[in-house]
Amino acid sequence: MELVAAIVVAFLLLAGALFSLVASIGIVRLPDLYSRMHAASKAGTVGSGLLLLAVGVHSQDLPILARALAGFLFFVLTAPISAHLLARAAHKAGQRLTPPSVRDDLLRDEIKRRSFKMKS
Repeated sequence: MELVAAIVVAFLLLAGALFSLVASIGIVRLPDLYSRMHAASKAGTVGSGLLLLAVGVHSQDLPILARALAGFLFFVLTAPISAHLLARAAHKAGQRLTPPSVRDDLLRDEIKRRSFKMKS
């Protein structure tokens, strides 16, 4: 049984480290704020969650595992929402997309709202 737990912990640690590495490479290499935030929120959340689960499984204690699962659930629920709110605030502050980005739906919707208000 200890061998199975060690294999599960090793897999969770490697997967979590890999996702964290991908998130850090994405933060460095991606062209604009929004792409960087996407890499940090998605891959970073999964990476830190897997590392947290590895610690919970390694402890072999049910209350610690329950706390690790609660922490993982907290990461999954809060990180994408906070990244979305930060990206929306950056957009309202004037941070624009880089030219390789295909479209800006928030800007398009804002222009539609303004034109609708002017017609009314």
